[in-house]
Amino acid sequence: MQFRLPFSEDHLIDLPPAGAIRERTPTDLPRDAAGTTTATTRVPRDASRPRDSARSSSVCLEADGSAFVVHFVRMRRARRYILRVRPDGALRVTIPRGGSRGEALRFAQRHLSWATRERVRLQAARRAPSEWTVGMEIPLDGVPTRIVRDDDIVRVGAVAVRVGPEVRNLRPALEHGVREAAKRLLPPQLLALAATHGLAVTRVTIRNQRSRWGSCSRDGRIALNFRLLQMPPAVREYILLHELMHLRHPDHSRRFWRAVEAVCPDFRQAERWLKRSGHDLF
Repeated sequence: MQFRLPFSEDHLIDLPPAGAIRERTPTDLPRDAAGTTTATTRVPRDASRPRDSARSSSVCLEADGSAFVVHFVRMRRARRYILRVRPDGALRVTIPRGGSRGEALRFAQRHLSWATRERVRLQAARRAPSEWTVGMEIPLDGVPTRIVRDDDIVRVGAVAVRVGPEVRNLRPALEHGVREAAKRLLPPQLLALAATHGLAVTRVTIRNQRSRWGSCSRDGRIALNFRLLQMPPAVREYILLHELMHLRHPDHSRRFWRAVEAVCPDFRQAERWLKRSGHDLF
């Protein structure tokens, strides 16, 4: 799972793989989000170079017969160049404070091979989700749990839904049941953790998010993905704590990650699970 510094008031946890390549500037930390050492590329800052914000915000690049529209976005709070493949197949390059459009273009050109592969992966990922049928196992609390049926009642673990006998694909109904269970279970758990750490949450919502596990706004509103119920409890708690720590540090600075580690010392292990198994929940 990759964490990114958002450029709005929401602070997000992205789903893995993040679909982004980052390159650090001299002002950035010498460690990655999880605190492990990473390779860095320093970007020289020429004080005499004129700013380029007046130039066109997009260009077209080609690689291996594929054409890419590249959009440039300058973000004052960004600390590194970030290349992302958008859902429409275009590229977005974030220009950090002190960076230049020219270096952003060169950064995109260096990673066009990666962008080509990533665009293919994203297109393949848009396929319809797999069906859930009687006898299959799906994860609940990180444990494979069998789907069983008794007439028009379908159960998986403690989740039970009513489904007509003609329905073969049980996934929509069961996911609705898991989401309703998440509405009952996740807010109390989040609020209990908030009280333990002296934090105030103004609102908790449960969503069917496709691109993030959770988000936190500056005014204390936290949104959570209902699929957190399918994760191992330790991973779920890590995501809750991650969002709560954004109430103290609305960024992904070194202070933020120190706060995360203080309340969740095993957070790196949770990240590894999300990177390895997170997409299995979709």
